[in-house]
Amino acid sequence: MHTFQTLTTTFTPTIFTWDFYCDFPKIKNNTFNIKVSLNILNSLLWEKDIEAKFIELVKTYPETRWVLPILLAVREKFSICLNKNTKVIENVSFLFDKKIELTKEIEEKLITFFNESWLKNVFENKHISNLNDYVFWIETWLDSNARKNRSGTLMENLVLDFIKDFCDNKWYAYKDQATAKWMSENWWVNVESDKSSRRFDFAIFTWEKVYIFETNFYGWWGSKLKSVAWEFNYLYKFLQNQWIQMFWITDWLGWKTALKPLEETYNSTNWNIYNLSMLRNGILDELIK
Repeated sequence: MHTFQTLTTTFTPTIFTWDFYCDFPKIKNNTFNIKVSLNILNSLLWEKDIEAKFIELVKTYPETRWVLPILLAVREKFSICLNKNTKVIENVSFLFDKKIELTKEIEEKLITFFNESWLKNVFENKHISNLNDYVFWIETWLDSNARKNRSGTLMENLVLDFIKDFCDNKWYAYKDQATAKWMSENWWVNVESDKSSRRFDFAIFTWEKVYIFETNFYGWWGSKLKSVAWEFNYLYKFLQNQWIQMFWITDWLGWKTALKPLEETYNSTNWNIYNLSMLRNGILDELIK
């Protein structure tokens, strides 16, 4: 039987492969989707009397308006903005809508946007030479912000490999993102859920009993880890009252900053917290028989 010390001294230092850091296929696709508009905007680079030509261009090619926010590394549509001079919050959602016809007021506000965002300076002074390359860099930077989400997906994929191999060898059934409804309809077993939207990361069915798995990977620290430990504790006991066994597969060194809540949950859930090292050492054979 493993101990809490075993758990915390065998955390995996990394699960990141080279393709984790940037999702270049997605980056390429995002850039390609606006390639035509970017090539049109390229004609403004290093132009003189650029404000007039900017308005002329967006008037002739209204589709270029909706790509302007990405030049500021913003994917979301702007809806409001603080007026720098009046300090009044203004509605700006119409500025980048290609379906809305340009009026004198919109033209003036676009010029204000062009100046105060510093895009005019960037276009005029040869800070960049090609908008396609520039946006590819922006998309790469924005994609790096998605690494936290990708780490969770990567962890789930790793755990899935172990569960798949285990179940294939044992002739057990398994399901990722399993809902109570799906298990009822496909395995004819009743699992009560604490909320209708609940999706369990994994479920294994031995044709006699269902086992539930939750999984995550934390290299970041803070108060969230305490709430994560509490959530598992709550869910474990909720399922235990239904005579359903639940296991938590968690890992990475972020837990080093939240050992106390992790240990409390470890003891409260009958030591049913495991990590990737334990999976590699065949813990599933011990847990599911």
